[in-house]
Amino acid sequence: MTWNLLQISDVLDLEFGSALSELVPLTAWKPDRTLSPWKALLSSSRQETLHADPPVRVRALPLMRGFARTPFKQLLPSSAVITRRLLEHTASPASAPLLCTVPYFAPVAERWPGPVVYWLTDLIAAYGGADRQQVEALDRRLCRRATLVCPNSARLADYLREAALCDPQKIYILPNATRQANLLPSPSTAPAALPLDVENLPRPIVGVIGNLAGNMDWRLLSPLIDTTPTFSWLFVGPTSMAIPDPAQRAAREAVMAHPRARFLGPRPYGQLASYARAFDVAMLPYRRHEPTYSGSSTRFYEHLAAGRPMVATRGFEELLHKEPLLKLIDQPHEAAAALHALAADSFNDGHAEARWHASEEGTWQARAQSLLKALESRLEWGKLGQPAA
Repeated sequence: MTWNLLQISDVLDLEFGSALSELVPLTAWKPDRTLSPWKALLSSSRQETLHADPPVRVRALPLMRGFARTPFKQLLPSSAVITRRLLEHTASPASAPLLCTVPYFAPVAERWPGPVVYWLTDLIAAYGGADRQQVEALDRRLCRRATLVCPNSARLADYLREAALCDPQKIYILPNATRQANLLPSPSTAPAALPLDVENLPRPIVGVIGNLAGNMDWRLLSPLIDTTPTFSWLFVGPTSMAIPDPAQRAAREAVMAHPRARFLGPRPYGQLASYARAFDVAMLPYRRHEPTYSGSSTRFYEHLAAGRPMVATRGFEELLHKEPLLKLIDQPHEAAAALHALAADSFNDGHAEARWHASEEGTWQARAQSLLKALESRLEWGKLGQPAA
C-alpha cells in the first residue's frame, strides 16, 4: 500500500514526506509545468527520481492545477488527469491514503477511492493573490471528503472549524518540526564552534535563519542592532524575495548595510543546524500578520533542537504558548534588554534541559508516527488495510 503526497513544493513538504516514507511506502508528486498541454496529456508520468537530502521518491506530475487551457479543460478536466496518473502508480488504491497539501486538490480528493488526509500548513485563504471565497469553498469540500484533517496550528484548526465547517472530530493538529538528525545527544549550555565560513565573526552572536523576507520585522531589527553594540548579527538565508511594505523594505536595506550584520545567503537545509548550534542566542523576529500569524514556526523547532536560548516576537500565535523555552518581546528596547540579560548570564537561561526534552517530540519522524496513529484511530482499523479484530 503506497501513500501519495500531493504535492511537494518546498522544504517542509520534502522533510515530512521523507519522514513518512521511513514508515510507509510513499511517492511524492512534484508539478511539472514545462510541458505543452498536448504533451502533458500524453505523458506517462514515469519519470521518478530519488531526492537525496532528504531521501524521498519524487515523481513528476504534468498538467497540474491551473495548467490546463481551453479547450483542454473541457475535454479532460485536470482533476481527472491527476487522479488517473496517481491511480496508474498506486497498488490497492482503495486502501492507499492520499495526502493533500493545498485546497486546490479538493476535486482530486473527491475522486480518490481510498483515505484522504488534508495537511494544511498555511492560511492560504489569506494569501495576497488568493480568492478567499474560492479557497474557503475548496477547504469545505476537502474537509467533507477527508478522513483526517491536519492543520499545523490551533489557529488554523479554528479557521477550519469556523470557515470551512470542518467536523471537529476529524481535526488533528500536526505542528511543524525539524529533522531527528538535528537533535543533540544531551542538553547544551554553550554554543558549538562556528562553521568555517564565519569562524572569524566576533562573539557574542545573535543568529537568524530562514527566508529573510517580508514575514520578518525589519523595523524592529534595525534599531535593535544599533542598541546592541557588543553583539554581532548573523543572517543565514535568502534575501531575494521582495518586501512590498516600503518601510520594512528600507529597514532590511539598512540592516544589510550595517557593519555588525553579516548575511551569508542561502545554505542547504541540512547545514542550517550547524549554524543554529553555534549562535549564542537565536532571534525569531516575526511580523504579526497573516498568513504567518496562523501558521507553525519551523524556525522555532530548528532552534529548539539546537538548544540555544531564543528571543522571539509575538508574530506567531503558536509561540505565545512556548515560554519559558523562549523569551517573548514586543519592542526593540525589550529585545535589547533580553539580549543583555542573557549575556550577563553567559547565555545560560536555565532552560537548556527543557528545550532538549521538548525537541524530542518536535521531529518530523515523531509527526509522521503520530499521523499514522491518528489516521488508524480515525479509520477504526488496527492497521491500515486490515480491519481491527
